[in-house]
Amino acid sequence: MKKIFFIVAFFYSLIIFSQAEKYPVFKECEGQELKQIEACFYKQTKSLFFKEFQSPEVLQKENYKGAVKAIFVVTNTGNFQLIYVNSPYKELNEEVKRVFNTLPTITPAKYNNHYVEMRFALPINFPINANNDVIEEFTPIKIKEVKEVKPAAKVTVPFKEHQSQLNVPFQHQRYIDYDFALNRAVNTHTATKPYVYSKLNTFIDLDAEKNKFFKKNQTSWAGKKLWNEHLLEVQGDGYWFNLDFLLDVQLGKDNSDVSYTFNNSRVLTVNGGLGNDFSFSATVYESQGRFTKYVNDYITNRELTFRPAFSSGLVPGRGKAKGFKADAFDYPVSEGYLAYTPNKFLQFQFGSGKNFIGDGYRSVLLSDVSSPMPYLKMDVNFWKFKYTNLWLWGTDVTRPVVVNNEHARKYIAIHYLSLNVSKKLNIGFFEAAISRGNNGFDIGFMNPLMFYRSVEFSRGEDAGNALLGLTAKYKLRDNFILYSQLAVDEFSFGKISDLSYWGNKFGFQLGAKYFDAFKVKDLYVQAELNTVRPYTFAHKDPVLNYGNYSQSLGHLWGANFWEALGIVNYKFNRWSLNGKMILGKKGFDDSATVSNGGDIYKSYDLRKGDYNNSLAQGNKTTIFITDLQARYLLNTANRLSLFGGLTFRKFSPETETATFKSMNSIWLTLGIKADLFNWYFDF
Repeated sequence: MKKIFFIVAFFYSLIIFSQAEKYPVFKECEGQELKQIEACFYKQTKSLFFKEFQSPEVLQKENYKGAVKAIFVVTNTGNFQLIYVNSPYKELNEEVKRVFNTLPTITPAKYNNHYVEMRFALPINFPINANNDVIEEFTPIKIKEVKEVKPAAKVTVPFKEHQSQLNVPFQHQRYIDYDFALNRAVNTHTATKPYVYSKLNTFIDLDAEKNKFFKKNQTSWAGKKLWNEHLLEVQGDGYWFNLDFLLDVQLGKDNSDVSYTFNNSRVLTVNGGLGNDFSFSATVYESQGRFTKYVNDYITNRELTFRPAFSSGLVPGRGKAKGFKADAFDYPVSEGYLAYTPNKFLQFQFGSGKNFIGDGYRSVLLSDVSSPMPYLKMDVNFWKFKYTNLWLWGTDVTRPVVVNNEHARKYIAIHYLSLNVSKKLNIGFFEAAISRGNNGFDIGFMNPLMFYRSVEFSRGEDAGNALLGLTAKYKLRDNFILYSQLAVDEFSFGKISDLSYWGNKFGFQLGAKYFDAFKVKDLYVQAELNTVRPYTFAHKDPVLNYGNYSQSLGHLWGANFWEALGIVNYKFNRWSLNGKMILGKKGFDDSATVSNGGDIYKSYDLRKGDYNNSLAQGNKTTIFITDLQARYLLNTANRLSLFGGLTFRKFSPETETATFKSMNSIWLTLGIKADLFNWYFDF
């Protein structure tokens, strides 16, 4: 008992003693009390830094306004060491490094009577105003991490992914703040998504965004993993990775005879990096679900016009499904990629996933509504340009094109050039070319320079398909943005005055975004109009259409429609509220042998006629959708959230048939999920 009492007393005294920390001490701060030493350290560091710091000329010329953060440590030998600066300016990084090298050697920090490293962050606001800059201390080193003094100590950087070449998962609500930060800055490009962490981190302090939601009173392992941290984090000499086990679990009820709706997705995600230039990511979903009636009807597609062969259905945006129990679906999905960034101008990615081009909620050029697909991407970013090359390996899973029990393959090659004409105006040029997989991949499509039209012409009229597009964005104010898109599938200049001609195939988008709307912080308002003419994105050979996995690569609704939508989003602390309203008209086919131009998987040779074509022709259907969502952020590291949603959908065709009826749907859902991708049930 005496030994046990001695051990307990020893460890108790050790814990009490180890809780006392001593900050690094400047010579001017010696002899002061413990609390005064901390304040003195901040004051001296700030004073010495800004006394020496000279704002680089390039920042003054560009009238740069914003904030960067310098992460530094005071080593266990008392030296100041810069870790990184989240700035795109090489000159600024060099100046900050130079200034830290001029700071004197001081007495290092102490824990448990040992010299240790201590990490700090110094915000640098531009224009420079030293009075507004406050040094922030990072999470103190834990007792178990305190070691004896060693010549070289490892530095663990929090949220290592923020400095990596990985993609920020694209989810519309999550991207609102990111878009606002990029639009406030100068010479940024916002159309190509997903964004890359390291690029985004130069315009918005991602560390601070997460730190402000930290629950600092969570000291248990379970508490920290639930609220603050990744499930597993490993950092070593030149490498790092993190792992999370996430959920997308939903339970709900609609007004149909479906007993209840559910989704049960278990998600394993791994992210990591090797060195500064190479990053990797992998995400695996194992899912079962039963949705509201109109979504279930879409999945099963009883008329079999687009249901994938060898499957029980197609879950929108996810992929093939097989039957699960009596009336549910099992649909596994996997995504992953490798990213290599040899320099600040160039990045390569190769993997399987989704890409998006546009500034709107929808896109008529390239959207993320279809299933994940293999891709190779090259981004070049310099001066006022961002140039994206994207090569996609698509699949036509419909039954008619199956050969030897294999789905038909297709290749899609895309160029997108974004140009900042001025501080307010951005324009973009888009082109895409599609070819059949059984012809092999034409090396001509690997041409990194525009234009693909010449490649398609040299291969022959029937060898492929092509699409051209334009984008524009104009910044009325930092918080008010206008944007637009134009997609041209085919256009007859000889019949330019006759829009009823079937060959005039195009779509366009007009929209506006209002951040901090009506001077209310974190209130976001968006309005958007989309329209796509009949037969756009289709081809006489359906394999060559602008689609993948029985879904459009452009707008979710395909073609032959107009749509108006409005979005309002408001967030406060961990809460966010989102409302969306959609009204549109779409023309559906009323015959299996005639195409009215809305189904891009029907040959346009089945068109109803060359002339007298109009928008939403055929079985004209009015679609009205209202969607309300509320979320509460649980874990700031992996974006796991509690949520609740209520959706109302009114589907009103002019002509009802046995399989095509009017329907009013009300769907209530509750659950927990992470912001990894966009669900689109608004069709």
